[in-house]
Amino acid sequence: MRIKICGMKYPENILEVGSLLPDYMGFIFWEKSARYFESTIPKLPKSIKKVGVFVNATLDEILDKIKTHDLQAVQLHGNESVEFCELLKKNTSKLIVIIKVFPILDTFDFGILNSYEKVCDFFLFDTKGKLPGGNGTTFDWKVLEQYPSTKPFFLSGGIGIEEFDSLQELLKTNLPVFAIDVNSKFELEPGLKNIQLCRDAINRVSSNQ
Repeated sequence: MRIKICGMKYPENILEVGSLLPDYMGFIFWEKSARYFESTIPKLPKSIKKVGVFVNATLDEILDKIKTHDLQAVQLHGNESVEFCELLKKNTSKLIVIIKVFPILDTFDFGILNSYEKVCDFFLFDTKGKLPGGNGTTFDWKVLEQYPSTKPFFLSGGIGIEEFDSLQELLKTNLPVFAIDVNSKFELEPGLKNIQLCRDAINRVSSNQ
């Protein structure tokens, strides 16, 4: 299992988290977010994949951010259609990973995923809330027992250190959990990560590999 630390905002803090070598670091390019990133990403170890998080952005906006920040992955957190994902895939390098987010509360129609299978590299399941992400609450992971696909996915939504025991149980199933995505539960304030908590999370994840 891998780990993504999302909602990075401050250059010095980005370098501190980067020194811990998470697998992915996420940068939010949605202006309404408290974690909106409008700086320059400092140089990070090559092993860390930089993920741009977008909410109903235009194709040109996404392509511009990929080029400006040398992104390795794009996370689509809005109502992006299958056609849009397909267009994005055609206009980016095969090396650019596309992650499509789907919000879940108590139930979810997994049939929605069928048409996205060929145009996305990963799915990401987050808690449905007032905002597209960063709501700080978990959803009922039992819903995932109905997951019909073999496509690997990121698990997000209010995951903190206290959720890691439950996470261990989830990993004992046959679900293709590729990575966990952490954010608000590891912060001192929006966008500013608690380094010790991040270190603990990365160590916990590493011990499962």
